[in-house]
Amino acid sequence: MEHTEFLDEVRDIIRENHFSSSTEKSYLGWIYRFIIFNNKQHPKEMGPREITKYLDYLTTKRNVSPSTRNQALNALTFLYNKVLNISLDDFHSRHFKINKKLPTILTREEVQEILNDLQGEFRLMASLIYGSGLKLNECLRLRIRDINIEKEEIIVRDENNEIDRKTLLPSLLIPRLSRQIQKISIQFEENKLIPGFAGTNLPENIRNTHPEVEMEWDWQYLFPSGKPNTENGTEKLFQHHIHENYLQKAVKEAARHTGISKHVSCYTFRHSFATHLLEDGYCIETVQRLLGHKDIRNTMVYKQVLNNNQFTVRSPLDI
Repeated sequence: MEHTEFLDEVRDIIRENHFSSSTEKSYLGWIYRFIIFNNKQHPKEMGPREITKYLDYLTTKRNVSPSTRNQALNALTFLYNKVLNISLDDFHSRHFKINKKLPTILTREEVQEILNDLQGEFRLMASLIYGSGLKLNECLRLRIRDINIEKEEIIVRDENNEIDRKTLLPSLLIPRLSRQIQKISIQFEENKLIPGFAGTNLPENIRNTHPEVEMEWDWQYLFPSGKPNTENGTEKLFQHHIHENYLQKAVKEAARHTGISKHVSCYTFRHSFATHLLEDGYCIETVQRLLGHKDIRNTMVYKQVLNNNQFTVRSPLDI
């Protein structure tokens, strides 16, 4: 991607909004491709007509999925609303989630079957994703300081280590979490005996301002990788969190073992968390807050799932 001044400005505003690195990469990619598609015309000289033309091109010529099309739409809406200060809210509403495939949802029984098939840390991690509504990366990045057993809550932080939200800590998981914390406490003490061990790896902004917390206990990962590794071209050893591929593979294997034919991923647990809360009668705003959705329309998809899966009319045979 060409590093133009304009894209650098977009990147700065994305970071001011505390979006994840993956969202930053996605938005910059879509904005860049939109500009190239329109012969490098500056976005402020374009508008809904050019956006519609580009989205139609993605659908008819590139055959992208509805979710991919909506990624492009979200990126361009951010560009106009936040960077150029040109409102596209009405345009976005007309195009939002058109024909989007509904997420896969597990029944409560299916969730339990998969969790029972998982072992050790993988079972605890998957249980937290389902029981707390976490994203996969949010679970991986949890540190000791984010777990409040007394209040039964979890603090979810963004990649800049700012508090994003608080969510539920299932009381059922507290004994297992306590054992996990004890386990990594032992591992941390053993790591300190390794020559060159420098502690946990930190977000860049924290490393630049408070590098001393690398060796503080409450900054250590809840789910550390097997052993410390070098980074940044130095000989120092840092403790990272476990890689996402290990849990993803374990969840898929567990789903296969239990004979569940649905397409199951770690995100399926988060989707199921939201849907099951709505089934239990919690309001959509509560679910939105626990999931950390900034736009309630993202949460409304679970309402649609719920409506599709429930019959509110009683059969005359049951009367």
